[in-house]
Amino acid sequence: MKDSLETIITSLVNDPSKVSINQVDGEREITFEVSVAEGDMGKVIGKEGRIAKAIRTIMKAQAAKEGKRVSVEFVD
Repeated sequence: MKDSLETIITSLVNDPSKVSINQVDGEREITFEVSVAEGDMGKVIGKEGRIAKAIRTIMKAQAAKEGKRVSVEFVD
């Protein structure tokens, strides 16, 4: 799951080397903390958060197949 999230994020940003994804595993929930370069944060979030919402939707669909819950947080 982390690999697919990383693929999506790195394709959106100008500086893929600054992409950092921290995975926090819970009993039934996985939290991904995504950090990108300061100038790329707007590209990842998108207008009115549309891209961020789409990323979360994709990840939730993938997690549902595995019977888990997932959340994606964008941190500075």
